[in-house]
Amino acid sequence: MTEQPTEPFRSAFKGRFENVLRWEQLDALWKVLRRDADGGWHIYAVGEPPPQQPVSAASLQKFLTEIDQLLRSEHEEDYCGVVFADSMEAPRFVKIFDPNNLGVSCGFSTHPPLPGWILSKLPPVDLKTPLAMPRNRRHWWQRLFGD
Repeated sequence: MTEQPTEPFRSAFKGRFENVLRWEQLDALWKVLRRDADGGWHIYAVGEPPPQQPVSAASLQKFLTEIDQLLRSEHEEDYCGVVFADSMEAPRFVKIFDPNNLGVSCGFSTHPPLPGWILSKLPPVDLKTPLAMPRNRRHWWQRLFGD
C-alpha cells in the first residue's frame, strides 16, 4: 500500500499538473500570477528551509522576473517544458524545475527529481531533498531574498 500524503501541501504537490510547454504559455502563466501577486503566495526554494510566511507582492514580482530570465537563459531549448501548474487559468501551485538539474523529470521514475522552486498558496513543508541546493543557485536565491 502506498503512503497517502496527510498534509495539504504534500497532497497538492502530488496532484495533477499541466506542463507549460511553450514560452508563450509561460508568459500567460506569469501574467496570471502577476495579477494575483498579493494573493498569499509562498516561494519555496527546494533544499532551503520552507518559508513560514507568504511573500509580498513586490517579492513575487521580482522572483517572476528573475526566474523568467534564468529559465530563458539556461534552458537551451526552443520550448519551455520545465514549469508545471495545477491550473493555467487559476493556479494555486506551480513547480519550476531547474534547467541544470532535470534528471528524469520527463517520463516515469520511482524517484523523480524535485523541482528547484515551488510557488504555492499553501504553506510549504520540507520535501527533504537528499541534495543540497547547488552553490550557484544558493547565491542566486540569496541575491533575490537576502537570506
